[in-house]
Amino acid sequence: MADLGDSQLLVRFVTKQEQYAVPDSPIAIQSNVLSSDLNTLLKALLKETNPSLEKVPDFDYLICGELLCTSIAEHIQEKGISTEDTLEVEYLERFPAPRPQDCLMHDDWVSAVHTQGNWILSGCYDNSIHIWSTKGQHKLSIPGHTSPVKAVSWVSVTNDQAIFVSGSHDQSAMLWVWNSSNNSVDCVVTCRSHEKGVECLSVSADKQRFATGSWDNNICLWSTSLSDEHNAPAKKKSRPEQGKIREPLSTLKGHREAVSGIKWMDFNTVVSSGWDHLIKIWDCELGGLKQEIAGNKAFFDLDWSPLNNNIITASADRHIRLYDPRSTDSIVRTTYTSHNGWVQSVRWSTTKDTLFLSAGYDGQVKLWETRSPKTPLYDLSGHEDKVLCCDWSNPALLISGSCDNTLRIFKSKHALQ
Repeated sequence: MADLGDSQLLVRFVTKQEQYAVPDSPIAIQSNVLSSDLNTLLKALLKETNPSLEKVPDFDYLICGELLCTSIAEHIQEKGISTEDTLEVEYLERFPAPRPQDCLMHDDWVSAVHTQGNWILSGCYDNSIHIWSTKGQHKLSIPGHTSPVKAVSWVSVTNDQAIFVSGSHDQSAMLWVWNSSNNSVDCVVTCRSHEKGVECLSVSADKQRFATGSWDNNICLWSTSLSDEHNAPAKKKSRPEQGKIREPLSTLKGHREAVSGIKWMDFNTVVSSGWDHLIKIWDCELGGLKQEIAGNKAFFDLDWSPLNNNIITASADRHIRLYDPRSTDSIVRTTYTSHNGWVQSVRWSTTKDTLFLSAGYDGQVKLWETRSPKTPLYDLSGHEDKVLCCDWSNPALLISGSCDNTLRIFKSKHALQ
């Protein structure tokens, strides 16, 4: 295709955000314009057509399903789009840049984080668990594990009581009850079955079960019940433990190397990733494998979104990959490349089906839009060492934990879409 740098194009602006709609009649523009130029033009159109609009935001632009990150000419050349037809340009309010809010200090590497409501759980390499408010107030430091804590998750949070679970390289998972009114915590149950360290865990949507993945290549399913019905008989205790000992409801075997990531997809389905380059989708009722997806490198983490039914993975080759488990050929749908080191953690937004976070050994946390595979929306700088974990606090806080002993909180005005 010939160079389009100085040619003209006919474009039609469309949007799903009706408050920012403009007439959709074609407009002639230079093909070498950038997003910033389109913003200038669109804001002028909006002032003309809707003078009562008090504040006009900046917009991002979608052409053929992908965000515009270059000039229109470069974009359509790469996509092989004809310049003879009117080009449809969809615009949407730009997600605002997250700003640093808090830096929460720990005594060692921060290896796990999970948020729910106004509360943050963090797990540390000094074997401790911490509870923080999303405003940065430290509520509790909790000893109990005898090796680094690699996974934490809230089970349920109410006004006066919260239940959470932690997993550690001491081969155990612990079920805790936090009484928020008097700020006290008790380990109610210690879950033991794994023969090596627990690396990851996930709580089911109905809060009745949780799953743990381990360096012993196995996945164990456990009850979150605080009663004794699933606990092991007292005679099986071989050493003093915090709380009562619990046995797993079942064990899923199939990974050939360490299980690195795990997520419930529905009440009966779990998806896992491993160092064996495999993603596995399990039927928990039958205890068998439903689907297997082969990857290129060892997986370090994965997440699944109920908003779009897609899986994102973090790998040893610096790439983030998006898979659609409904696909019959299991081919990668999109690859996202920007990190300069291993990608250690990925998390979907809980409110927007096109946004996700990634954290890596390059010390970077990146906010991505699925429709912009080449360039992240924003780099969230601040960490001075490898970033081991990240999470979203619904919907406007982005949180990351690092080997620099900090948990950093970034805040963003949530885009209205």
